[in-house]
Amino acid sequence: MRSIIVGTAGHIDHGKTALVRALTGVDADRLPEEKRRGITIDLGFADLDLGDVRAGFVDVPGHERFVKNMLAGAHGIDLVALVIAADEGVMPQTREHFDICRLLGIKQGLIIITKKDLVDEELLSLVQSEVAELVSESFLDAAPVVAVSARTGEGIDALRETLRQLALTVPARPSEFLTRLPIDRAFTMKGFGAVVTGTLVAGEILEGTELELLPSGSRVRVRGLQVHGSSVRTAMAGQRTAVNLAGLDASEIERGMVLAATGRLHPTQVIDAEIEVLANAPRALRSRARVRIHLGSAEVLARVRVLQPGSEIRPGERGMAQVRFESPVVAALGDRFVIRSYSPSHTIAGGKVLDPFALKHRGRAALEVVTRLEALGQAGKPDQVALFVRLSGNNGRTRSDLIARTAWQDEVLEAAVAQAKAGGAIVDAEGILISQEAFDQLKDLVRTEVAEHHRREPLSRGLSRETLRERHFAHAAPELFRAVVAGLEQAGELVAEKDTIRSPAHSRDLSPADEQLRDRLARIYEEAGLAAPSLDQAMVDAGTPANARTHARKIFQLLIDSGLVVQVQPQLFFHRPSLDELITRLRAYADQHQPERGIDVAAFKDLAGVSRKHAIPLLEFLDREHVTRRAGDRRIIL
Repeated sequence: MRSIIVGTAGHIDHGKTALVRALTGVDADRLPEEKRRGITIDLGFADLDLGDVRAGFVDVPGHERFVKNMLAGAHGIDLVALVIAADEGVMPQTREHFDICRLLGIKQGLIIITKKDLVDEELLSLVQSEVAELVSESFLDAAPVVAVSARTGEGIDALRETLRQLALTVPARPSEFLTRLPIDRAFTMKGFGAVVTGTLVAGEILEGTELELLPSGSRVRVRGLQVHGSSVRTAMAGQRTAVNLAGLDASEIERGMVLAATGRLHPTQVIDAEIEVLANAPRALRSRARVRIHLGSAEVLARVRVLQPGSEIRPGERGMAQVRFESPVVAALGDRFVIRSYSPSHTIAGGKVLDPFALKHRGRAALEVVTRLEALGQAGKPDQVALFVRLSGNNGRTRSDLIARTAWQDEVLEAAVAQAKAGGAIVDAEGILISQEAFDQLKDLVRTEVAEHHRREPLSRGLSRETLRERHFAHAAPELFRAVVAGLEQAGELVAEKDTIRSPAHSRDLSPADEQLRDRLARIYEEAGLAAPSLDQAMVDAGTPANARTHARKIFQLLIDSGLVVQVQPQLFFHRPSLDELITRLRAYADQHQPERGIDVAAFKDLAGVSRKHAIPLLEFLDREHVTRRAGDRRIIL
């Protein structure tokens, strides 16, 4: 059976709770103070079986002092029942609740005129005309209007049938979003522990699964579930749900928190949003205004920074703004919220989340981002993916980052990513999604950097891979750096060799003088054998003046790169053939000394014909090359 949520709305004492009781038999006023004072203070709940569909009622308070409680329950409703008393007509909270429903993007509902028994037909007709004027050109313009009396029962059966027919037209909740349950109540039940309730706005909750409580990040286990007062194994989107939680105490939970899929969504304190200011707002919404934001079941103080020219959004107009919260909230692309003035509290505007993890915009950048946000609000999913990726600049985005922004299921995101890639808007760089434009810019940066290095250092083998990464990819994921280099290498534009990157056309041609210096240095190490001099001494022996040593070291690096000279320690180098000959002698020594195949330092000195100064570095080098293995004060020859 399908489930929908019906929310009441209307002025205090217009009979909302009495109406719910007449329909369902349930008194939604549960607090002792509500019973004593005869008014609804907090949210109340009831359910009604309509045969083809089950309706969960959220009964909200009508008093202006408790609008924040009304807002905590209004976020998840499918249908609004706008309740207006026949003996009073449209009142201030009627208008405010109606405005709230419009700002929250509620699409369907009906109008219920209560207390029909207290007026004559003429007055009832006047109230109906007043209501028609109120809802003109709104989502309730063509909504059914039913006049009832909760006291006598007149019209209640007709109302049930109207509700049933209307409920059947409510679209099913989309299955593309991750599990989210904004919490509107938290309490302890004896024998069960912590229980939370709320409207499951997306996804499903299964008994026994793990969820995350946000924004605290606590992991909790679902011990039990109830829907419409009955225990179930699974709760679905669109149902009023009570969840028995294991893993924390009810004192750690408060209204406004969200139960969500583990590790997928994250708290935020800065969002970009489209904001609509009510036509009857007393003044424009200006930058730096401190306001109350009602998002989901949470009420959070925030500052608004208008991104439009003039830094204000006038009554009756829309504009882009950045909202900076004073405490963390949970938000995703497309979420609706309501803005109330700080003091005194009145509903003045509403908004739709566009970027839930916005960067702070400064100066001209704030104006430039408006165009992107307008596109984001109107785009389909593939274009939204492309826009989010483009907004990341040269750093790109991960899929998990996009899921946190959109609250989409994995398969929904993958379908959108595939379309964006097919259209050429984005590139998948080893799991990092980046715009084609930014990817091409990074490739240009790498080409230019390598070319400049070759110009500055013509004798260098190439640019250090790590140097390149630090200059242009310090704040990007390593996968993005690898993908850029691999793309250039596959295109034949670069050659990556271990720790260096070079152009394929790069050659280290030497002048005749440089060739002579290279050959002199090679000859010095060849003649020295295993009694190799330090590099500084080799420079002196080669006749290199002190002011030319830097250039001479670059020439010497060519001998190292070619493998003719091997670096054993920072200042100690050996001719490769001399080392190969030593290894041959070592293995011959091992064959003669079976089965121990070991040699101590003294024997090694004699075998190599070197002093201890060279013997220890040579043995450590042979250990690193896996020719020998140290065992106490001896080496095992492998």
